[in-house]
Amino acid sequence: MTIHFISVNAYSFSKIAKLRNALLLLQLFLCNYAYAQSALDLCLLDEIKNGHSDLTVAEIRERCENRKELANTDDVERNGIDGNQKQELQLSYRTRQESETQFNEFVITPHKKNYALPVTVTSGINQEAYSSVEEFADNLEDIEAKFQISLKVPLNRESLLVEGDGLYLGFTLQAWWQVYVSSISKPFRETNYQPELFYLAPLNWSPFGGNTRLLLGAEHQSNGRSQVLSRSWNRVYTGLLWEKDNMALLFRPWYRIPEEEKEFENDPRGDDNPDIDEFLGHFELSGAYDWEEYEFTFLGRQNFATHKGALELGLTFPLWGKLRGFATAFTGYGESLIDYNHKQTRFGVGVSLNNVL
Repeated sequence: MTIHFISVNAYSFSKIAKLRNALLLLQLFLCNYAYAQSALDLCLLDEIKNGHSDLTVAEIRERCENRKELANTDDVERNGIDGNQKQELQLSYRTRQESETQFNEFVITPHKKNYALPVTVTSGINQEAYSSVEEFADNLEDIEAKFQISLKVPLNRESLLVEGDGLYLGFTLQAWWQVYVSSISKPFRETNYQPELFYLAPLNWSPFGGNTRLLLGAEHQSNGRSQVLSRSWNRVYTGLLWEKDNMALLFRPWYRIPEEEKEFENDPRGDDNPDIDEFLGHFELSGAYDWEEYEFTFLGRQNFATHKGALELGLTFPLWGKLRGFATAFTGYGESLIDYNHKQTRFGVGVSLNNVL
C-alpha cells in the first residue's frame, strides 16, 4: 500500500512538472512572442521545448544567461552590430526595412519625401516666364499649393558588385497648383518630372566613426512643356553618403550632358535653358537630422563663379496616424525648372507621408 502511494505521488509530481512547464511555455509564448522577444526569452523557450523537465526555471535561466552567444545576440538587437559589422544607423535601418518589403507587389517604396503643401506663399511669383500668355501671367497669385510624389523600384534581388548594393529606377513628380485662382480655372502652373536610374553601394570606409555609401546615377528632368515654356536638362551624378547616429549627409556633384544650341528661337530640338548651370551650379549638399519625433532637413546649392544658389530647410513633426506635419522654407534660384533663373523666397506648410531617416 505504501509503495502504491509513493508511485501515485511520483506520477502526480511528474504530471505537475509537465503541467508547470506547459503553463510556463504558454506564458512565455503569449507574453513574449506577442512582443519583440529578447534573446533570453528565445533561449528559455528553446530549453523548455527540448524537454528539460528536470530543471527548475531558475536553472534554465542560468543556463541561458551563461551562454556566450547570448550577449552577442543582444548586442545585435540593441545596436545592430555583430562582430566587426558597423552599427546600424537611422538611414541603414530605413534601407533594411525597405529591403524586406520592396519586392512585395502591394508595396510602393518611397524614394524622396512624399508630401502635400495645401498652402505655400512666395515673395514673388514668376510672371515673366509666362509673359507670352499675358492673361495667364497677370492672374497668377503668390499663394498656391505644392505637392511631391516620389517612388523607386529595385532592379536586382541579389547583390551585383558588393554585398548590400542595389540598382534602382526612381521617379519624382513635383507640382505647383494655382488652386486659389478661380479666374483662370485653377491651373497647374508648373509640373516637373524626374525619372532616374541610380546605383547605391556601401563602402568599407568609416570617417569620423560613421558609415558611407557610394551613389552613381543618371537623370532627366523636364517640365513637359513646349516652345517658350519648355525647360529640361540631363545629368549624370555621383554622390558620397555619410551617416552617423541620427544624422545623414549627402554630397552630390553632377555633370550636365551638353545639348545642341537652338537654330532659331522656338526650335524644339535645341537647348531650352543653356545657362541653367549658372543658377543651379554643379553640386548640392543635403542632410537630415532626427531628434526624437522631429526631423530637420536641409539642401543647399551654390555656383561660386556666379554667386547664385539656393537653400531649402524642412521640418517634420508628429501629427496623427501615419501623417506627419511638414513645414518648409526655400530661398534662392531654381525652386522649379520654370523658375531656374528666378530668385524667390517661399514658405509652405502641409503633411508628409514619410521622412528621410
